[in-house]
Amino acid sequence: MPSDNILLSTVLALLVAAAPATSAVAESAEDTIRATLVQWTKDFNAGNADKVCALFSPELRYDFRGYPERDYDDVCTRLKRSLSDKSKRYEYGLDIREIIPAGDIAIVRLTWTLTVALPNGQTVSSVEPGMDIFRKSPDGQWKIIRYLAYEAPQRPISSGE
Repeated sequence: MPSDNILLSTVLALLVAAAPATSAVAESAEDTIRATLVQWTKDFNAGNADKVCALFSPELRYDFRGYPERDYDDVCTRLKRSLSDKSKRYEYGLDIREIIPAGDIAIVRLTWTLTVALPNGQTVSSVEPGMDIFRKSPDGQWKIIRYLAYEAPQRPISSGE
């Protein structure tokens, strides 16, 4: 049975060699998605309206608590309209909680903090936890195909904090 041992050794060697490759692919997906979200945040905060839709797939569907389901056209129209309104200044802060890649799909748990500077000098902020689902497109780019978000309730600060 020496040939069985050789076959078994070969299969084990292939499995061991494949495991780091799978891990490397997952890390690569995480790194790419993280970089994509960071770049989108920079583009949005710089007012680059022509780039804000690049993060989203045309098949996008999203739910924000309290509002009807929306799609790609809705989000792009809203983002571009906000950035073209020169009477206000919009800025997003990004907090990525975790990225879970699984093949050509990845789930990102994150929190966006939107701060709006109003014409009267006042600023208003909202904290928006959510979950984005990315799919790797045929051109190799990761795009959001679904997201769920909600505005976190304002919690009072207790005397112990």
